[in-house]
Amino acid sequence: MTDAATSTAVRVAELDDRVVLTLSRPERRNVIDEQMVTELHEACSLLEATPKVALIIGDGGTFAAGADIAELRERGLTHALRGINSGIFHRIRQLPMPTIALLDGYALGGGAELAYACDFRIGTTRIKIGNPEPGLGILAAAGASWRLAELVGEPLAKEILLAGRVLDADEARAIHLLNEVVEPDALLTAGHSWADRINRQAPLAIRLSKSVFHAPRDAHPLIDDLAQAILFETQDKHDRMTTFLNRKKG
Repeated sequence: MTDAATSTAVRVAELDDRVVLTLSRPERRNVIDEQMVTELHEACSLLEATPKVALIIGDGGTFAAGADIAELRERGLTHALRGINSGIFHRIRQLPMPTIALLDGYALGGGAELAYACDFRIGTTRIKIGNPEPGLGILAAAGASWRLAELVGEPLAKEILLAGRVLDADEARAIHLLNEVVEPDALLTAGHSWADRINRQAPLAIRLSKSVFHAPRDAHPLIDDLAQAILFETQDKHDRMTTFLNRKKG
């Protein structure tokens, strides 16, 4: 494992088949400021150039307690139109390989929206996740206002977005917002186990499956057929199917 150059808000640890991104502002409960956004963009550049599974975890027992309120208070119209947080979360959503959010403590506001943008979410028994933005006079504008309904359904999404409901681990697992719940000291291990499961699949098949999954509805079935055509011509497909057939013969 090699560590990238030391950064202020995001630590990057690159392994052969995955990258671990650690949100590292523990003294502020990892609130998401512009510096963290900049460093997340840098991490995305790495993952776009060399596609790998990404695990995102917070330092100090908290995933991310939201956006930086001191920064938000001073932002105006031009800042909102820049889409500072929505832009980075969309980019994370579009990464070529799956992303896994490892949630401990608070995942609120922008922290929750970052988690919603990931493909998988593993939480600890002490997680609290929700979107209290209207209580601060704003809305959850970095993806939650539309992405959350896709994840949990409209009625519950409205409870979270309009009535300030915050979910605990059992509630989030029951509605499949969390894929798994573990004890805090097992969180990173659980994340690596999920990465192991993903990495046992054919890498190009995973990349194309993710792209097809998120394609607009009117792109189907053409995009499915085109992606399958690419995979049918790969040596990996031939080798994996040969291994499968030989195993059945044995």
